[in-house]
Amino acid sequence: MSAPVLDVTADVRARVSQTLRRQLAERTPSEHAYGPEFTRLWQLAAEHAAGGKLLRPLLLVETHAGLAQRGAEDAPDPGVLQVAALVEQLHFAFLLHDDVIDGDLRRRGTANLIGVLSGIGSAAAGHVDERGRELHWARSSALLMGDLLLSSALLGFARADLPAGARTRLLALVDHTVTETVAGEHGDVGLADGMIPPDLPAILATTARKTATYSFELPLRCAAILSGASKATETTLGAIGRRVGLAYQLQDDLLSAFGEHSEHGKDPFSDLREGKQTAIIAFARMTSAWPRIATRFGAPDLGPDEGGEMRELLRECGAERFVRRLVDEEFAAATAMATEAERSGRMPGAALDAVRTLLARLEGRRS
Repeated sequence: MSAPVLDVTADVRARVSQTLRRQLAERTPSEHAYGPEFTRLWQLAAEHAAGGKLLRPLLLVETHAGLAQRGAEDAPDPGVLQVAALVEQLHFAFLLHDDVIDGDLRRRGTANLIGVLSGIGSAAAGHVDERGRELHWARSSALLMGDLLLSSALLGFARADLPAGARTRLLALVDHTVTETVAGEHGDVGLADGMIPPDLPAILATTARKTATYSFELPLRCAAILSGASKATETTLGAIGRRVGLAYQLQDDLLSAFGEHSEHGKDPFSDLREGKQTAIIAFARMTSAWPRIATRFGAPDLGPDEGGEMRELLRECGAERFVRRLVDEEFAAATAMATEAERSGRMPGAALDAVRTLLARLEGRRS
């Protein structure tokens, strides 16, 4: 009887999740120190942080294995798992802040941390003031926990068991990542509130800073640093990550506007209702369809019928087709970079296999 085939991705995901849970559990405060409310907040945050898809740490671990020439059956190095878990913790801290800024109570169809703390659906009708206090409590709690988890992640990176040179590179990368992500979020809010002109170059630059830097560039460059790869390899992986990250966010925008709610779990018209400035909207502004779209774009009470009509106008004016072409171009550029890196001998094919696997996972995704 043959031995069962190991699901490497599932094994790595389980190891990263276990590492992240352990890191957060080690810091769980005692009820006697700060009270039961704060302890519950920390425990809820830990549950939500470790319950994601773990895309970023998986990318880091798998790319590191390729760079370090490790076999698929080899267990990841504990130090690599530690940094991978910190990358996911950083991601969750950013999500908490993002949910506060956007006023979101749900993520992927389920209550987020704010939603749980505010008790979605549990408030009695007619208690608007009490409900307002609950929401303020929940959002304030998420904001403060995001600050704490961000601080904790930065401390974890600084304490990682690495040679001095690698630690210096890692900390410089993390500082760059946090700065770029904050600048991207600031730009995103500026676009939404009309403080920044919503032209396509501004939207694409904001998108890259807000999503690509920490979601793809960070884990790929971390893998290079942890494996002792050259600066040239790190730079190449970072450039690939930036292309993939931009494509990923553009895909998200397409899914929000045109995808199936039953598959991606989002409110199908939330971006249109919120007046989110995406590449889709930037293109539509340049067409004759825009006056009809603009009349209800950003209306908080936008209903399903109006949302459906707006979606069809965005299709008819070519906005959907234009952004899908942008996605294809970014993926093609990332693939070309990977091929050239392998051809020139700057990177082992095993490392680029992780990039190709990532591209295969993301191209054509529906959620």
